[in-house]
Formats: sequence, C-alpha cells, structure tokens
Amino acid sequence: MNIKGFWWKILGVLIFIYVLIGGLTVPLKSGIFQSTPSSAKSGSTVEIQVTGYNTHFASAQKIRAWLKADAEHAIQAVSVQAVDDMKLTATFDLPEALPSPEKMQPLTLIVDNEIDGPFLQPNAIFVSMGDTVQADGQMWKAAALGDFSKVDNFVFPYRNILHETIRNIFFHVALWFAMFIMLVMGLIYAVKYIRTKNYDYDIQSAAYTKIAVLYGLLGLATGSVWAKFTWNTFWTDDVKLNMTAVTILIYLAYLVLRSTFSDTDRRAKMSSAYNIFAFIAMVPLLFVIPRMTDSLHPGNGGNPALGGEDLDHTLRLFFYPSVIALALLGMWMGQLTIRYERLKEKFYEKFNG
Repeated sequence: MNIKGFWWKILGVLIFIYVLIGGLTVPLKSGIFQSTPSSAKSGSTVEIQVTGYNTHFASAQKIRAWLKADAEHAIQAVSVQAVDDMKLTATFDLPEALPSPEKMQPLTLIVDNEIDGPFLQPNAIFVSMGDTVQADGQMWKAAALGDFSKVDNFVFPYRNILHETIRNIFFHVALWFAMFIMLVMGLIYAVKYIRTKNYDYDIQSAAYTKIAVLYGLLGLATGSVWAKFTWNTFWTDDVKLNMTAVTILIYLAYLVLRSTFSDTDRRAKMSSAYNIFAFIAMVPLLFVIPRMTDSLHPGNGGNPALGGEDLDHTLRLFFYPSVIALALLGMWMGQLTIRYERLKEKFYEKFNG
C-alpha cells in the first residue's frame, strides 16, 4: 500500500469518526424546555412552573430567576423552589405597570444557579396591563442581571426550538459545504475539457459532479428530517428549500443528459457545457434569491446560522472538521468513480478498437 498517496483518505475517515463520536456525545448546555403559564396580568402574583433540560435544580444551593422586559428592566423572583433536578417553581410579584406603554408585553424568563449557570427562554410569558395603568419603568430593576454564575463546561448551545437536533449541523450543513466543493471541482474539470478536449477531464468532471449530487440528495434528506422536528413538517414553501430543490433538479438533469449520448466526444462536449451552465445558475438560486425574501433558515426561526450562539466555539470544533472530512471522502469516492470510468474506457477500446 502506498501510504504517501493514501494518507489523506485515512485522515478523512479519522476526522469523520471524530465528528461522529464527539458530535453525538458532547452534552447540550442547560436550558428551559417548557414553562407555564404563558400569560398573566400585571399587578398579580404568578407562579411559573419551569421544566429544565440538562439542569440540576435539586442539587443547586442557590437558584435565582428573573423576568426580563429589556436590557434595562427586569424583576427578580421573590422565591424559587426546586421540585427535582428538572423542575422548579418561580414566584413573581408582577408590578402594576409595565416598563413600556404597550398593553401586552412578552417577558424573557432567566434562570441561574451555580451548577448550570444562566439560561433563558425568550417570550416565556406575556403580561397584559390594565387600560388605566400607565407605564412605569421605575418599578422594574435590572441591576442584579449582571451578577450571573460563571460555569465553564464543554457543552453545545441549547436552542429552544432545536434541542438535540442542533447536532444535525455537523451533517446537514456540512453536506452542503462539501457539495459545493465537489461542484467547484466538477466545474474546473469541465472548463479544462472545453479548453483541451482531453476526454479524461470530462471523466473527472462527471465523477465529482455525481458525488456532489449524492451529497445534495443527502442534504435534502437530512434537512427534511430536521424540518420535521423544528417546523413539524418535512417540507415547506420556504424559498431556500425550493431553490435548493431546483438546483438539485438541474444537476440531476446533467446526469440524464450524459446518459442520452452514446458518442463519447459529443457527450463530453454537451455535458461540460451544461455543467458550466448549471454552476452559473446555482449561484443566484442558492446565494441571491433566498436573500431577497424572508426565509425560515438559516439564522431565522430558531435555526442555526454560522455565528454567535448558533455556532459557538464548541460547535466549530466539530462543524469545520466535518466539512473537511466530507470533502476528503467525496474526493476519495470521486477518485474511485474516475478509476472505474477509466477501466470502462480501456475495456471498451480493447474489445471495440
């Protein structure tokens, strides 16, 4: 075995194993899975039942909770009682007035303890204010919000909509990155064929494009499963989903086009030209049109984007290696396909030459 020429293939396998093991075993950060009630009236006392996720309420010595209106206005719970590690009851005395003139205002629930650290649930409860009451921010205090517990745990971020499915970013999103790399390689060899008429370049272009289509189909499959968990449907009319489906259909048509020609030269010319057209068409479909309108993903509707809390340093430790691993494995599969096609050509030439 030629280790010098095989090292990057071994590296791709090892990195992917690392992503599988680490990406599926690192725990999620503590968070709020559910809270009730979802509404209350100002001037009343409300007991919020909190169901946590990966929390340790019963083991914590000091648990605090706040309802936050904005960066400057919040109230602290008058009492917090742990039921067990996953459940607690936080009691709040809501002021008569809200800090803003709106008659109904969503409040963010924040919980903090020395084991789990701080975590929150946006729009946890909607508080309505009486028509005769005027807004008064003086009744809300936010000074204690800056005194959170500091916990240094190696965990993935907890998102209220995604929960454990945030791990799919290592596969679904990484597949699209790797697909794009394969498409670029297919484009490069298509251009090389157009310039040189060397048939071997067409073989390489087709091989990497086929792997890209495979990755694209896997990306659609993993995305549909993810959508079922986050949006409660396998498919929506989201512009990004539809434009991605159109892109995959364009490249599937490329594979159909190649199968319609028996003459190798004509097939190479037509498919190389089509490959260039497909790549040019892909750019506005995936990177321009979705930005011209609202979309459920990524970065919207609770779905992860490539920055901030959505893709923090712990996720990056597995996301980028996943892209590298899938790209290396795609190149390996592409090379195997190229070898197969070259052997087919030699076999054809031997018995028909």
